[in-house]
Amino acid sequence: MHDLTAPHFKTISAEAGQHYETDVIIVGAGPVGLFATFELGLLDLKAHVVDVLDRPGGQCAELYPEKPIYDIPGLPIVTGQGLTDALMQQIAPFKPTFHLAQMAEALERLPDHRFRLRTELGTTITAPVLVIAAGGGSFVPRKPKIDGLEAYEGKSVHYSVRQMERFRGRDLVIAGGGDSALDWVLNLQPIAKSVTLVHRRDDFRAAPHSVEQMRALVAEGKVRLEITDFKGVTGADGQVSAIVCETKDKGRYELPCNEVLAFYGLTMKLGPIANFGLNLNENLIPVDTAKFETSESGIFAIGDINTYPGKLKLILCGFHEGALMAQAAFKIARPGERLVFLYTTSSTDLQKKLGVAS
Repeated sequence: MHDLTAPHFKTISAEAGQHYETDVIIVGAGPVGLFATFELGLLDLKAHVVDVLDRPGGQCAELYPEKPIYDIPGLPIVTGQGLTDALMQQIAPFKPTFHLAQMAEALERLPDHRFRLRTELGTTITAPVLVIAAGGGSFVPRKPKIDGLEAYEGKSVHYSVRQMERFRGRDLVIAGGGDSALDWVLNLQPIAKSVTLVHRRDDFRAAPHSVEQMRALVAEGKVRLEITDFKGVTGADGQVSAIVCETKDKGRYELPCNEVLAFYGLTMKLGPIANFGLNLNENLIPVDTAKFETSESGIFAIGDINTYPGKLKLILCGFHEGALMAQAAFKIARPGERLVFLYTTSSTDLQKKLGVAS
């Protein structure tokens, strides 16, 4: 099971009206956004990282956490989750602040030339530099093809968990067979009144350890497992009373519940970034190759979201882009200060920041 409360990073419980000020806002907590946080930290620039997913790692951690990656320099083989964990350990000395499970919704430039970013939950963050490291854009959930489901969405049908307390004492149906579905079975079972996991087959794509833990809870009678097709919902005024299931043996039947969480994977869309006032080229953001700055001064784009002559969509290229971006970001965030280029291998100051100085 993925640890959703890992101690090596700080998450912010964002409530409407909360406001933060920092040096750099990073939109996207995938590998490139995480490494950019490291490069900025070396220059004493504080970062707040915003991501629509409920954990760092982006596509690597969400879509192929167990899939091996072979082209990360110095790592002959590493999984998506393994790379994420290593990057989180690397940035730990800089204590970045994460705003997870919320989409970057709107951006404005203030009279003092700083940017104010607002998320869908009403959190606002102000900084002189904005970095877009959003991969292919925002992840949006794949929704079950069920007529009338829209009437329940956001009320009793959910595609993510924004606050666990929302589900305390509730009768939950969790639909899906991947990491997200099983992670939330394991994390919500202790606080929910009941949890039923629904999947169309008795075979799961999640991490083997998570599957073992889920099956142990089923054996103990703490979780109900239904191998069935999810066909519909019943209820009124946005409140689910049951889901409709179907199997060859039972035909159609209902499972009573008052909350449904459906985890059927994610697709990518550019989302609100398209309204940030940037020049776009086929849903990609053109940048220069010296700083990876966009058409708007102070806004940078790194990783798969950007485009330039010779662009390769590789994680290692995004790392390079993040390093050059950080140098340019320093000049904006610290006007008038001299930037001295240092090497981690020989700089005592950098080694102290990283906590490795003898």
